[in-house]
Amino acid sequence: MKALIQRVKEASVTVEGEIVGNISCGLVVFVGVAANDGNKDASILVDKIVNMRIFPDGEGKFNLSALETRAELLLVSQFTLLADTRKGRRPSFTDAAPQIMAEQLFSFFVTQSQATGLKVATGRFQQHMLVNIQNDGPVTLLLDSRTWTGK
Repeated sequence: MKALIQRVKEASVTVEGEIVGNISCGLVVFVGVAANDGNKDASILVDKIVNMRIFPDGEGKFNLSALETRAELLLVSQFTLLADTRKGRRPSFTDAAPQIMAEQLFSFFVTQSQATGLKVATGRFQQHMLVNIQNDGPVTLLLDSRTWTGK
């Protein structure tokens, strides 16, 4: 499972002209589910994301986590994070989980995120979304659960 996180001042997701999710200061998390991912991958990533010290303290140093700052989370499913671009000019998505599995695991990821007590908003699974992000820093990090699971 991969997560691309961006620290933001504000962000929103629009589907068919309707804002379906929005946050103020916090993190936008794009989540890609691989075919061999499970609940453990989601739990590991949620824990890493909410505890990672990427928010500035009084001196401007990265010393505070999303939990410590009561940051908000905007979670967006994004299978394109699993793109294999090694061959040709068209990305391959064969490593991405099938739709039903991906939707279930993304839902579990959302539930685990909500359990942290932080405000959580989402996009809509398998919909064309417009994501408006005011990236703060900019701070953008890519996390991969395989780093901790050894897959």
